Amino acid sequence: MMSDDSQDALRSITRKPGLQIWTINNMKMVPVPVKAFGNFFEGDCYIVLEKRGSSQSADIHYWIGRLSSQDEQGAAAIFVTQLDEHLGGSPVQYREVQGYESARFRSYFKNGLIYKKGGVASGFNHVDTNAYNVLRLLHVKGRKHVTATEVEVAWSSFNTGDIFLLDMGKAIVQWNGPHSNRREKLKAVLVAQDIRDRERGGRAQIGVVDGGDERDSPELMKVITTVLGPKPGHLKDPTPDDVSNKSAHSGVRLYHVSEDSGNLVVQEVAIQPLTQDLLRSSDCYILDQGGSSVMVWKGKQASQAERREALNRAVGFIKAKKYPPNTTVEVMTEGGESAMFKHLFKSWKDKGQTKGLGTTYSTGKIAKVDQTRFNTMELHARPQLAAHHRMVDDASGDVKVWRIENLELAEVNPRSYGQFYGGDCYLVLYTYQRAGQQRYILYMWQGRRATKDEITACAYQAVNLDNKYNGAPVQVRVVMGKEPQHFLAIFKGKMIIYEGGTSRSGVDTPEPPIRLFQVRGTTEFNTKATEVPGRASSLNSNDVFLLKTDRLCYLWYGKGCSGDERVMGRAISDVLSKHSKQVVMEGQEPAEFWVALGGKAPYASDKRLQREEPLHSPRLFECSNQTGRFRMTEVDDFAQDDLDEEDVMLLDSWQEIFLWVGNFANQKETKEAWNSAQEYLRMHPAGRDPDTPIIFIKQGHEPLTFTGWFNAWDPLKWSVSSSYEEMKRKLNDPGLDTTDFDRSPVGMGGGGYGAPGGPVSSPSFYRVHSTDRSPRSSLPSSPSPVRIHFRSSSSGANSPRPPSADDGGMYLHPDLLVNKSVSDLPPGVDPSQREDYLSELDFERLLGTSRAEFTNMPKWRQNDLKKKAGLF
Repeated sequence: MMSDDSQDALRSITRKPGLQIWTINNMKMVPVPVKAFGNFFEGDCYIVLEKRGSSQSADIHYWIGRLSSQDEQGAAAIFVTQLDEHLGGSPVQYREVQGYESARFRSYFKNGLIYKKGGVASGFNHVDTNAYNVLRLLHVKGRKHVTATEVEVAWSSFNTGDIFLLDMGKAIVQWNGPHSNRREKLKAVLVAQDIRDRERGGRAQIGVVDGGDERDSPELMKVITTVLGPKPGHLKDPTPDDVSNKSAHSGVRLYHVSEDSGNLVVQEVAIQPLTQDLLRSSDCYILDQGGSSVMVWKGKQASQAERREALNRAVGFIKAKKYPPNTTVEVMTEGGESAMFKHLFKSWKDKGQTKGLGTTYSTGKIAKVDQTRFNTMELHARPQLAAHHRMVDDASGDVKVWRIENLELAEVNPRSYGQFYGGDCYLVLYTYQRAGQQRYILYMWQGRRATKDEITACAYQAVNLDNKYNGAPVQVRVVMGKEPQHFLAIFKGKMIIYEGGTSRSGVDTPEPPIRLFQVRGTTEFNTKATEVPGRASSLNSNDVFLLKTDRLCYLWYGKGCSGDERVMGRAISDVLSKHSKQVVMEGQEPAEFWVALGGKAPYASDKRLQREEPLHSPRLFECSNQTGRFRMTEVDDFAQDDLDEEDVMLLDSWQEIFLWVGNFANQKETKEAWNSAQEYLRMHPAGRDPDTPIIFIKQGHEPLTFTGWFNAWDPLKWSVSSSYEEMKRKLNDPGLDTTDFDRSPVGMGGGGYGAPGGPVSSPSFYRVHSTDRSPRSSLPSSPSPVRIHFRSSSSGANSPRPPSADDGGMYLHPDLLVNKSVSDLPPGVDPSQREDYLSELDFERLLGTSRAEFTNMPKWRQNDLKKKAGLF
């Protein structure tokens, strides 16, 4: 039975998209204020609800602090079940354990998670967010998903590989371990800025010190050593990053879950690759991904008791299997499956999905496009069309083709363009215009019967051509028979693939007496003729076939082929043979036709089952060896900002694999990424085609087929300087003046909100003396915060705050301002002047210009920039 308090908490849930967070206190759901999102007390449990868009789809996460009690954990699980039922049973439920959160959970907190000491079961008190009674040390780890954990405020907490934030209320000093990298440093700056903007209302100064080069920041080091004492001669060695979850390629097993006389009965149903028809609506199932994650699927017709016990059964399954207690758990209902769950099945059909050639799309995402002609302007105006159709343009650009001959490049006569032999390898360079600039795609076509040396030479020559064009071409590996649509479109419906042989000059390959070709395609954009064995069993009632003999070419039309397919068959027959053509309808073949094929034989004649592209959401992975070993880490809810300039990123759109190479990625990462992309396909639990096209892209040369998978792509993003070095220079510009540094006792306080009955930060206090700066324990009756004076910047102001805000102005976190209705804005914010409440860095990042330049712009231009930034 649901308590009145629980019912009140559930009734308070807003229907607006976005995050809502509760903590479990005194066995009640207590809302967490927006300003405190991303802060998690280690002694508590939390429930996080994320609602998406107008569809009202949602995810529920319950987070378990490492020091939380069993009672709190049990209460959180009960509330999750109640919340799920309140929302109609459609949300996906996730169990999150501190330090092992899922990629989706971490994606909600782009600036990272902060683990705070303390937490009690008696409730929260909200504390003034501008209170500066703070002294804490945060240990920052991670490059893509950052965590900041409170540690003892002492040099003994430091190591040379990570980053530490010394938070003193009005000042936050970032110390970078000498073995940390640029990406980690940049992420830590964002954490510091987030603390400043949300917990201090923008009224805090940030300084950055690079460990190993402390002499370059004497004043900042003076602040650090005043609090921590002299720096020891030797700090601890780097600690290894969190061990990633087991490979997503581990074996997948499906179990049927039932109950017998009160006992949980788990019976194995199938192993990978799985098919959707294994799931029955009347039952519940557990999908075990090799111990890396456990997913529970609840059929809509399963009993209420079974559905309610789903989460507990997953936890029981983990214990029975002796998996680690932090194993990821997802619980979902039939019809509300997560993208990751669907990815583990060979094919997946959602309810209401229609059959038809090509890809089908759900309402609101993308409209079906007329296949007869691609409109270039439409593709450029709507990149998502280009991505879904895998077309960068209408294939009307310039084409040049080379064949690998004696391991070198030999130009192919344009009259032979479109004819590919299985014993050869080819390079096809496609040149087109976009936004007034020339763009290139370099296809590497590998024949099925080409030698290993030729395939290697093809890759080598591709690198040479790529260098000739300064790395601009997008490189696409194409395996014979797996040609992407744009490749077919280049040859205008006249592409012919010969099973073997070569087109090399001087090689006399005897023409076989008969050749049989299967023609597939309905337009000049998707048609090709592929040679198949010349026997009757190769026929198929659903297609057009061309039988070429030494005196005649038969056009065989299967009963299931369409009029468009027949037209394309006629067109390609004119390229294939100069002999006279004879149309043969299935069932009316002359005897000579069967004689040429070696006699009549059974062939595929079932009613056509129109092929459907599986509906799978794209997935993004970071490929990095920054930690000393190569790792692939998934990025959930990805955006352009997640593309790391120092790494290689893998984007899986299911039909294609993209490898995006950042400008600062090292060669080893790039080489490993190629191998890993092929391994990723080969080991995928859904039984993926290992010959799926792999597309190699350099930063700054992204085609529409790649950018269309991102919600909002900014082509100028990397032309604006936003490097770590630039951010550090701007942050350190005002400087810290320590001449009047207060050496009174330093108090420990907490920014944001506190848990009564438990310490907000470390329970110890330090008194700093001018003669002896080593930390000493002290408990003053009324602790005072550290007082630091800031030197004025060149503008003469203490900090570049907008003059319109009270007390010299305040900075707010962009999440509180962007795309918010007037009623949702913080108190006192002028809705028409939201940009005034942004820090300088956030202002430039969102609006793409400096505050000074913005002020001098005409009003219409200002409004245009504000609309694009979501500030209007």
